[in-house]
Amino acid sequence: MPKRNLYCQMSDYNQSLYKMLSLTDLERVSGRTQSSGRYDLHRITTLLHRLGNPHIKIPTVHVAGTKGKGSTAAMIASILSEQGYTTGLFTSPHLHTFRERIQLDGAPIHPSDFAELIEKLWPEILTMNAQASLGQVTTFELLTAMAFLHFYEKRADFQVVEVGLGGRLDSTNVVLPEVSVITSISLDHTRILGGTLRKIAAEKAGIIKPHTPVVTSPQRPDAMEILRKSAQAINAPFIIASDECNVTPVSHKLGSQLINISSTWSPSRLSIPLLGQHQIENATTALVTTKTLVEKGFDISHDSIARGFSKVTWPCRMEVLSEEPLFIADGAHNPYSAKILREAITKYIPSHGLIIVVGLSNDKNISGIVEEFAKGADLIIATKSRHPRAVSSLHLSRLFTQMGARVVATQSVDEAVKYAFSEAKARDLIVATGSLFVAAEARETILNISPETYDFP
Repeated sequence: MPKRNLYCQMSDYNQSLYKMLSLTDLERVSGRTQSSGRYDLHRITTLLHRLGNPHIKIPTVHVAGTKGKGSTAAMIASILSEQGYTTGLFTSPHLHTFRERIQLDGAPIHPSDFAELIEKLWPEILTMNAQASLGQVTTFELLTAMAFLHFYEKRADFQVVEVGLGGRLDSTNVVLPEVSVITSISLDHTRILGGTLRKIAAEKAGIIKPHTPVVTSPQRPDAMEILRKSAQAINAPFIIASDECNVTPVSHKLGSQLINISSTWSPSRLSIPLLGQHQIENATTALVTTKTLVEKGFDISHDSIARGFSKVTWPCRMEVLSEEPLFIADGAHNPYSAKILREAITKYIPSHGLIIVVGLSNDKNISGIVEEFAKGADLIIATKSRHPRAVSSLHLSRLFTQMGARVVATQSVDEAVKYAFSEAKARDLIVATGSLFVAAEARETILNISPETYDFP
């Protein structure tokens, strides 16, 4: 059947996806072909100008970082929604559908709204691409513009915007935020952002705006120095979240934890449905960001803060998918994240045995991640997600074997999950991790979720 006829048979939403993915999708290209030179703000600036600059018409919180930026953004958005602000949230990547990236008060954009936005923006895309003086518009740039226009058209009171990659040259770095936020920085995307922590910190610092407060999570000294100097150079108030309040764990249970806050400007205790010491750090950063907004004149009550934290949802971050046997999904895509996950498992979830289902992308520090996950695992199940950048499970299994781990290679995440269940004994823990795409596909298998696929004609 001719491709045109197949296209005509698609739903409006699938047609919109087909169009969007006909553009250059830098998220799906091999890391070996990516370079910093392909990231530029001129195209997104031009596109947004043609749309009337919706991105600067809504109060904004801009969030960058290596680890925790998505969780922190979700916490902030949840608090603002509970206060009664209509709140947009733009994040990446998605787990099961592109619609997850553009949310309004916690609900993904409706398929019809998504399709309408593509149709509205497509003539502008074609015009810009025909001129080609700035290069071709990318998929992420289109999504970014869609999010800003959607939030504006739906009359959002706030938008919380997560950086896609880096900060300085990220397409989201066109906003004029009320406050900038930088979560924990570690080595990741080194081929694009640089091979040292200082270089990566400099890219993250690129979101700091003149005279605009920036809230940062605790950082390693070399990263903190870069952030502090960047803020001082443009007279941006520099706020270290841990200096503003002391947050300590009180208790925890499967899927949630209770924390104590020693401050006069927030609730004294909060419940968050996210496990791990790193989530306490993220909560502290979100809390101090909220304080900064209040100091700028925005109304946010203690009750809204408490409800916002208690209702926040952020799947595949120490998410419990099954209790018998216990199965957790968590995207840990660099050595630091892997270490944090391993420590959290030991602290929060004592078990008789540990089975790790793991797959990785080819642009990551694979050997470093393998080294972390090989520690203490009784069985490694190497696998491969559907993502084009996924590493071969056979290659991954050989690396684990070299580390002395007991390992089995599988051809798909679905196969890996089913094999893990067949091998698990009473009180064993299964963790699907590494690439976020592996965690998402495990979630699909266990929760019977039908994902979007992008094998268009």
